[in-house]
Amino acid sequence: MDHITYPEPPTEASVSDARRALQMQRQELSQLSEQINTAEDALAQIVVDKRRTIREMQHEQHALEEKVKHTLAYISPIRRLPHELLRHIFMFNFNNHPCCAWILASVCVLWRRLALSIPRLWSKIRLVTNQSASPDTIRLWLERSGDKVPLDIEIYLRVSCSSSEPSSRTRASSPTPWIPPPPSPPTHYVLPHPPPGTAILMPPAQTPIIVPQSPSHHDAWGASPPPPSSRSSPQVQRNTHWGHITIFYLIEQMHRWQRFVFRFDKQFPSISALKSINGDAPMLREFEISCAETIYAAEWAWLPCTTPSTPLALSQLQSLMLHHVPFKWSSPIFKTDLHSLNLRSLPSNHLPLDRILHIISSNQNLEYLTLHFAVVVPAILPLHTTCLPKLRELTFGGHYHMSTLADALVLPALDVLSLDIEARDPIEDIITNLLQRSNNPPVTELSVSYGNANNSTIYYGPGGIVIAWNFLAEMNHLHTLNVGGTPLEPFLVALGTPEEEQAHWICPNLKTVTMKSCHTHPDGIAKLVQLIEARNPETGTATMVHGVTPSKLRHIELYDCASVGPDVLEWLKKRVDEVVCAEPCYGRST
Repeated sequence: MDHITYPEPPTEASVSDARRALQMQRQELSQLSEQINTAEDALAQIVVDKRRTIREMQHEQHALEEKVKHTLAYISPIRRLPHELLRHIFMFNFNNHPCCAWILASVCVLWRRLALSIPRLWSKIRLVTNQSASPDTIRLWLERSGDKVPLDIEIYLRVSCSSSEPSSRTRASSPTPWIPPPPSPPTHYVLPHPPPGTAILMPPAQTPIIVPQSPSHHDAWGASPPPPSSRSSPQVQRNTHWGHITIFYLIEQMHRWQRFVFRFDKQFPSISALKSINGDAPMLREFEISCAETIYAAEWAWLPCTTPSTPLALSQLQSLMLHHVPFKWSSPIFKTDLHSLNLRSLPSNHLPLDRILHIISSNQNLEYLTLHFAVVVPAILPLHTTCLPKLRELTFGGHYHMSTLADALVLPALDVLSLDIEARDPIEDIITNLLQRSNNPPVTELSVSYGNANNSTIYYGPGGIVIAWNFLAEMNHLHTLNVGGTPLEPFLVALGTPEEEQAHWICPNLKTVTMKSCHTHPDGIAKLVQLIEARNPETGTATMVHGVTPSKLRHIELYDCASVGPDVLEWLKKRVDEVVCAEPCYGRST
């Protein structure tokens, strides 16, 4: 619209004309604004209608997609499998993955119905947990297992996650009886089956199956503990009573226990709940309660502390492991014809040697025996020679009086021998006498002070834990040798090329050598190189002595022994298949 030209300066006539024009312009502007608003409303309504139409079509699309999925699922080949065959597949997976029921029950309605209808599929409890988790998981697991199938239970309680955090150092640590898992694993996950007689190991953090959380009114699964001020919160109450609730659920099914393994890394507030483990367990074959460190506990009125006159139905018990928990030497639990016995006593448990021997002699069919007593009292009654014809693995540790106990044993079938005793006499005499008394059984694995090499209370004499290694000359079947705390040079020289007065190679079948905290002089590494050069020459085989050629060493481990150096380490790797070296202090590990 063209602008109207008015005379300057304004006159009364031009001002009157401008006012009339202004009124007309405002009317036109108002009409135009109404037209724009009407057009915008119409456009918005069109958008709303189209969006509604699109949503309706999308809803129909999703519904059709679901129908397509259901139809494809219905015509899929696996849907045509008979339920009996599907149950067989479930059980096949169950044998390799004990917790597969949780995953199978989450696939579909049909699989969930089938999984819940197979109580045996829920009969193996593998649980790594902490006190912040809900004990209802165990209740739900037990309920789904029915009321008749035998139960195989393994529960690992991580009392303190912070204590298991790995060090920032990159060096490898030497093996220990208890290896905690890395921090922050899933609250519950699958556990592997540890072989009988092995050291206590917490399960690894990398696991193939994660157990789902059970439905519960709690919502703080795996959450960090609340601040101290919130003492009345459900989190604190769960931490305090976790053990009582859990053990209550488990003891109700004690008549169905076939295996019961409960491990924890340290004392926890509701540890007294373990006292209630008592009564008959006619199906029980393996029983273990283990703590990684010493706890403060008086004598408990529980299963391992029952009086000799107490009738117990434990006819199937074959394996027993008690670590840092109270027990009585006269309990009927030690008179069940055990095949595997593993005891690590509390320092407050002062047992005479003859009563420890009574436990051993009451189980003539033992195949695995591990005893560690921090304090032992001299025998009250004379010790009598005890023969264990089936014993294959023997581990003694702790007080020096345990060497006297070893002198009372005859073990004709011995295959693995481990001694971590605070010996006051030469340790080689104990080993030699035991083997001679047992008619020189073909021992294939020997460990000498390997577990206690860092214990400052150990005393073996002026030269170290072993004064002479001559006794190895009679152990021709030995293929694994683990030593700790001994002078390195005499040990390496004894395994090297035979000297003129020696009749043959020592331990000609030796393949694995592990050394821990073996102090050495500057020429110790040179002796190691000479040993490898003698047994693992660059070409050909080792020198034959009196018709005997030694096997090549396949595995070498050194923990906190000496600074090997990168050049020597590289040379060792060229001669030996597997080399593990953790140098002292902050040395690099390989």
